[in-house]
Amino acid sequence: MSALHLTGARALFRAHPRRLDIPLLLAGCGVALWFGLSEPVITVDRLIFGKVPYTVWGGVKGLWDDKDRALAVVVFLFSFVTPIAKLALLGWLWFLPTGPALRRRVLEALEAVGRWSMLDVFAVAILIVANKMQVAAERGIYWFCAAILASMVLATLVRRAAVTA
Repeated sequence: MSALHLTGARALFRAHPRRLDIPLLLAGCGVALWFGLSEPVITVDRLIFGKVPYTVWGGVKGLWDDKDRALAVVVFLFSFVTPIAKLALLGWLWFLPTGPALRRRVLEALEAVGRWSMLDVFAVAILIVANKMQVAAERGIYWFCAAILASMVLATLVRRAAVTA
C-alpha cells in the first residue's frame, strides 16, 4: 500500500466521480472573476472629462499613485489575492489528494476568509450610493459579484463533499 492510501489522502473528485457541478462551478467562477477584475466596474461622469470607466485594477493603481498605499494594499488583497487563492485552494482540495485533517483545516481557513470576500462589493456599492448622480455600475461589478457568490456556493459544495468523502 502506498503512503497516500495509508494516510487516507485522496482527491475529493475520486470520492464523488459523478459530481460535475463542482468542476464546472470552479471553471465558471474563474471566468467570472477574470471578467470582474478586468472589465470596468463603474463609470464616473465627470463634467470636464466625460464618462470615465474604472476597473478594479485601475482603482488599486489609482490609490497607489495617490499615495493611499495602505488602502491600495487592502483592496488588492481582498480583490485579487483572496478570491484567486480561494479558487486555487478549492481546486486543490477537489482535484489533488489531501488528507482529511489538512482538508478540514483548509476548509475552516477558507470559511474564515470567505466572510471578508464581499468587502470590495460593499465598498463599490457605497461609492455608487454616495455618488449616485455621477457613478454608474458597469458589467464588471456584476461579474465580480457573480464570482464572489459562486465561490461561496462552491466552498459550501466542497465542504459538504469533504464530509461525505
